[in-house]
Amino acid sequence: MALSESELKALTEKAHQLRKDVIQTVAWSGGGHAGGALSQLDLLVALYYKYLNIDPSNPEKADRDRLVLSKGHGGVGYAPVLADKGYFKKELLQTFNHTGSSFGMHLDKNKVPGVDASTGSLGHGLSIAVGLALGAKFSGKKWLTYCIMGDGEQHEGSIWEAAMSAAHYKLDNLIGIIDNNKLCIDGPLNEIMNVSPLDKKWEAFGWKVRIIDGHNFNDICDAIEEAQAFSGGPFIIIAQTVKGKGVDYMEGAKEWHYGGLDGEMTRKALESIDRMYAGK
Repeated sequence: MALSESELKALTEKAHQLRKDVIQTVAWSGGGHAGGALSQLDLLVALYYKYLNIDPSNPEKADRDRLVLSKGHGGVGYAPVLADKGYFKKELLQTFNHTGSSFGMHLDKNKVPGVDASTGSLGHGLSIAVGLALGAKFSGKKWLTYCIMGDGEQHEGSIWEAAMSAAHYKLDNLIGIIDNNKLCIDGPLNEIMNVSPLDKKWEAFGWKVRIIDGHNFNDICDAIEEAQAFSGGPFIIIAQTVKGKGVDYMEGAKEWHYGGLDGEMTRKALESIDRMYAGK
C-alpha cells in the first residue's frame, strides 16, 4: 500500500537528518564505512520509524522485534539511528570508535543498548537471525526477526547454510534484506565474485523473493508489509541501493567503503545531502 503524503514526508525528513548524522559520526570517529552506512540508511529508517515493535526505554523487552545488522561494518550508520530513537544520548556519537568508548566500529550488543546481536565477521548475522526466529517459533512468540546483509556477504558459505536452514524450518517470522549496492572493498561485486542472479539463488534455497528500489520508501514499505503477511517460509528483500547515497563524491565509489573526513570533506558532504533533499 502506498504511503500517505504525511508518512512519506516524515520518513524523508528523518532520512535527511540521519544521513547528516552519519556523516558527522564518520567525521568524529576519524574514519568509517561511510559508503555502506549511507546505502543501508533508508532501509533502517523504514524499519525503525514505521515497523519495528521496540521500546528504547526497555531495550531488552521480551516481545520486541529483533534486528540483526549482519553487515556489522555498517555500525557507523546504525548508531545514529539508535541514538535518534532514544537508546542513548546523541552526544555519545562523538566518541564513536575512540579508545575507551562503548562504540566500536562494529557495535557490541553488550555495550550498546538497542543492538540485538554483535556482528562483524561477514556471513554470521543470518545464522544468528535464524536462531532467533527458531526460538520465537518454538516458544510460540509473535515477534519478528529482520536481518540486513551486505551483498558482499553473499560470498560467504555460511549465508547459504543459514538460508537452507530457514527454509527447512519454514521460518515465516524471518525477513532478510540485502543492501545490494554492488560494490565491496575491492571493487565491483560482479568482478570480485559474481553473485548474480541473487533472486534465483534465494528462490532456489526456498525463500520468497522481492526486488525493490532500496531508496524508495513506497517500495521499501510495500515490500516489508508483503513480507510480514507472507506465510509458510522466509522472505528476502533484495534492495537495489547506491553506495554512498546522498554524497555526490561518494556515490558509486568503492574508495568510500571506508574513509575519513576532514572539515572540508564534511562540509561538502553535508551540502550534497541538503541538495539531494531540496524540494522533497
